[in-house]
Amino acid sequence: MRYLVHLIVVLSLLACSRIPPVQIPSASHNKMSAIVSDIDGTLTPNTWSIYTMRADSAKAIGALANKGYKIIDVTTRYPLFQSGLPQWLREDGFPEGTLHVAQTGEERDHPESYKARILNEYAQNGWHLEYAYGDSSTDFIAFHEAGIPKERVFALKRSGSENCENGIYQTCLDGWTEYLPYIDKEIPSKK
Repeated sequence: MRYLVHLIVVLSLLACSRIPPVQIPSASHNKMSAIVSDIDGTLTPNTWSIYTMRADSAKAIGALANKGYKIIDVTTRYPLFQSGLPQWLREDGFPEGTLHVAQTGEERDHPESYKARILNEYAQNGWHLEYAYGDSSTDFIAFHEAGIPKERVFALKRSGSENCENGIYQTCLDGWTEYLPYIDKEIPSKK
């Protein structure tokens, strides 16, 4: 019984440590281009490896940031697993960006609507959503609804999967390592 009480207390504290909503900034004349990334299954190897970095994901996102792109991370991670997410991103070498986390059960139940709403607000604030990265069909729906062209949407195959999930995207990537030369040669600098 004592262990059950401790478990309930710990779970309650973790649930209270959810990440608050973030206000969407307005673009400036010298900073207008952004990339969008999901986290679980995109920056991590799959949706349940919540604090394990996918090989070269921080290096790839860092290369995009170094080219002058604002980094926007959007996730519907459950509150129980939100604690430490910003710290994990920093400690694993991801560049500074803006992190948006679903706040309600409704947003988590409809990730495509939540993510599309956030991304459309960025567009309304003057941002050009240039490239997008995800691992799930709901990511690809959100990117499409936000007006990101198929040619600039990239799917990442989840660890252990033979294929990427269905959706509207240019290429199904095995991981970030194979994508690094593309970032270097094909993605223009916005500096």
